[in-house]
Amino acid sequence: MIVVNLDVMMARRKMSLGELSERVGITLANLSILKNGKAKAVRLSTLDAICRALDCTPGDIFEYRSDNNE
Repeated sequence: MIVVNLDVMMARRKMSLGELSERVGITLANLSILKNGKAKAVRLSTLDAICRALDCTPGDIFEYRSDNNE
């Protein structure tokens, strides 16, 4: 399972969803979908822009956790 820690990184950088949306150039709705872990895919260019805006790496935003139910 992939866990999205976008809200954690935003809190660490004291950045609102609206501010990140403006810096990255994607809508609040699409950013919210990503933040809530509902996105099916993320463009590398979007991930690059998010990492630049938050001064982080993709590993700071995404985390893999094994599913113990398998």
